[in-house]
Amino acid sequence: MKQLTMLVLCTTIVGVAACSNTADGVKRDAERVADKSSEVASDAGAALDAAGETANVKLALIADSTVDASDINVNTNKDLKTVTLNGVVPNAAQVARAEAIAKAQAPGYTVVNRLTVR
Repeated sequence: MKQLTMLVLCTTIVGVAACSNTADGVKRDAERVADKSSEVASDAGAALDAAGETANVKLALIADSTVDASDINVNTNKDLKTVTLNGVVPNAAQVARAEAIAKAQAPGYTVVNRLTVR
C-alpha cells in the first residue's frame, strides 16, 4: 500500500511538472482543436443547407401535379451551387417543367437536368 501511495505521489509530481512545462503546448493544442471544431461545424452547416435545398426542390416537384416525381432524384452541391436532377419522366414537357421548378426553388443555383424520357 505504501508503495502504491508513493507511486501515485511521484506520478502526480511528474505530471504537474510536465504540465507546467507544456502550458504553451496545451494552449496551442486547444487553439487547434477550436479551429478544427469550427471547420467541422461549418462543414455540417453546409451539408444541412444542401439537404434543405434538396428537400425544397423534391417537395416542390412532388407537389406539382404536372410532374411525375416518383423517379426523380435530386442532388444538391452547396460548394458548387448546383442542383442535379436525375431520373426518368413520361415526356419532354415534364423534363422542362421539373427544371423550371428546380430553378424556382433554388435561386442562385445552376440546375443540371439529366432527366430522360422513358
